[in-house]
Amino acid sequence: MYKFCFFVPKSDLEATKQAVFTAGGGRIGDYDHCAWQTLGKGQFRPLEGSNPHLGQHGELEKVDEYKVELVCEDHLIREVVAAMKQAHPFEEPAYEVYRLEDF
Repeated sequence: MYKFCFFVPKSDLEATKQAVFTAGGGRIGDYDHCAWQTLGKGQFRPLEGSNPHLGQHGELEKVDEYKVELVCEDHLIREVVAAMKQAHPFEEPAYEVYRLEDF
């Protein structure tokens, strides 16, 4: 199993989660759509050559974003990450992938 985390603005939270769930993420035994989410503040500065969804080139942008955490089976992780990237509004979405141990 993997733990998959991504950061997304509130306006795109539900659509991005749904894409991840449709690809098979967030399933634990006989349950699906399992996730944890917390609100926080993200920041970034678009550089020249970028195509920002929010903000202006060279200016620091601060955005209310959710961190979404869920689990994913090994054989689905690449598809789940790809689904998140496809649904996410940002050109370069921030995300984390961790391999989990089973005890």
